[in-house]
Amino acid sequence: MGLNEEVELLRKIPLFANVESAKLKLLAFTSDRLIFQEGQALFQQGEVGDAAYLILSGVVRISINGPNGELDLATAGAHEIIGEIAILCDVPRTANVTAQSEVITLRISKDLFFRLIEEFPQMAIEIMRELAHRLELSNARLQAAYVETG
Repeated sequence: MGLNEEVELLRKIPLFANVESAKLKLLAFTSDRLIFQEGQALFQQGEVGDAAYLILSGVVRISINGPNGELDLATAGAHEIIGEIAILCDVPRTANVTAQSEVITLRISKDLFFRLIEEFPQMAIEIMRELAHRLELSNARLQAAYVETG
């Protein structure tokens, strides 16, 4: 996959929709392109978060460690970003992320991620929207679990 193809993929991610092409090229050029095989962990709950991952292709499973083993929370696929909570909040990874197929990602370092947010405040708004959406889904799952056990 060439630089221009990566830029076009980045443009499809809502977070980067309004970022100018030159900055997207810089992002694609300075990010590490990593490929994970099915079953391979991108990261584990509790690890230090030093980067976010943009999924270019493939699907990952997101889970947390529970008292009876791993509890599946969600899946994420192409054009989604994962791992940003740990770098935004400066906390350990909040979940396990495992490849369910071959997964191609761009790994964006914490420093680069914050530089982009400083230059493009619209990105911060998109991040807040995504995190609010995830919180809403988590609350709905908790409520459903509470009703089932109550």
